[in-house]
Amino acid sequence: METLKKIGIGLSFLLFIFLAYSCTESAQNEISKESKEMDNAHNEKTFHATLERHLNAVSNRDLDVLKSTMHPKGKMQLILPATEIMNGVDAFMNYHEEWFAMPNWTFETKILNIEVGESHGIGITEVVYKEPERDGKPYFNRMTVSYALEKYEGSWYIIKDHASSIEKSTDK
Repeated sequence: METLKKIGIGLSFLLFIFLAYSCTESAQNEISKESKEMDNAHNEKTFHATLERHLNAVSNRDLDVLKSTMHPKGKMQLILPATEIMNGVDAFMNYHEEWFAMPNWTFETKILNIEVGESHGIGITEVVYKEPERDGKPYFNRMTVSYALEKYEGSWYIIKDHASSIEKSTDK
């Protein structure tokens, strides 16, 4: 009988250890899940902030802020309708410096959706570009612009800008 008691106590102890470990593992999994959700939320928030900063820099013709959204390693592709691809931050900035010097245009933006991963994401925007007069008439170009961003050393940077015209005032 004494042996059965010892076996029972031993089994009870093992059961206790197993339950304690299971609860601890479950709690750790829950903490890990919450931590990942917080990381994802932070990633989305900082991604969105970078995209907003970039769009506002274009709207405000602010070359310094625009440059701050560019990848430090020079990764960039600008893809515009009826234009060859422009590669690199320098080409992107040169294009925008010339464009920003043009007077009287506006650039209205709206972020339609974003998809954000751990190190890469994409933002789809609607842009309406307007000039009060082009060839004697008001001009507009409504576009969808997609932006690819890459997370590098903890910060998000624009690495691709692809514009596609939907409707222009010059369309027939």
